[in-house]
Amino acid sequence: MEAIIELNNLTKSYGKQRGIEDVTFTVDEGEVFGFIGPNGAGKSTTIRTLLALFKPTAGSARIFGMDCTKQADVIAQEVGYVPSEAAYYDNMKVRELLSYTAALYRKDCKQKTEELCTRLSLDPTRKIADLSFGNKKKVGIVSALLHSPRLIILDEPTAGLDPLVQQTFFEILAEENARGATIFFSSHILSEVQKFCQRVGILKEGRLANIQSVKELRSDGFKKVSVTVKTALPADYFKADKVANLIQNDTSAQFMHKGDVDLLFKKIAALDVEDAFIEEPSLEEVFLHYYQ
Repeated sequence: MEAIIELNNLTKSYGKQRGIEDVTFTVDEGEVFGFIGPNGAGKSTTIRTLLALFKPTAGSARIFGMDCTKQADVIAQEVGYVPSEAAYYDNMKVRELLSYTAALYRKDCKQKTEELCTRLSLDPTRKIADLSFGNKKKVGIVSALLHSPRLIILDEPTAGLDPLVQQTFFEILAEENARGATIFFSSHILSEVQKFCQRVGILKEGRLANIQSVKELRSDGFKKVSVTVKTALPADYFKADKVANLIQNDTSAQFMHKGDVDLLFKKIAALDVEDAFIEEPSLEEVFLHYYQ
């Protein structure tokens, strides 16, 4: 299978400010690859270096087998990019901006543009300056997908989108992937990546901490647990090797649990439970406990 993205010891330094260091991984053709890490981990720096918006300090990056810096103009014809934040020509109408974008790809994108605008409830007659942050994000999504690219690079793409639009957006991405597009999905929202991606690269403080399948990420990951009981809890009732950050008093306990959830359920079921919550931790909590 062809590698669509290849990073080899990719490094970008900003002096004293953190960038990325020795990042190495590949993304295969047709794969949906998640790229996660807390804000400031270096996700956007990696993407901008891939897209030749930044020049690497060391190492190399290739897309479609081509050097990302030397052949950036050729690569760009088959890449769709949704940035985390974008600035557009405020005096343009949405339709004008999308027509301008399509012209850059030298393709007839009218039908695809109209379809995407309809599905995302984006009014093409409005001026860019009058749009909310969420609607500007929709403009970015349509701009990235209207030419049916081989590679779709997404940097925090759901920020500003309401839940119904997010659902439609993921449906569109699934269709793009089904037609053969490779998707590189960067996010700090763990649940998004778990639902949508096949493998996940985990960035921490500018370095690649790990690459896992989503199945491995789920099984290895912590769950955030909160239990309240009607009668007093035995001392250190939940203390175990697979428990972290335990806070317990007479009638409640909060902790992070890793491992066999069946054993956890049995332990909770043995109590006189008043209330219980088991949820996904935030990505920051995952990094604090799992990669410490």
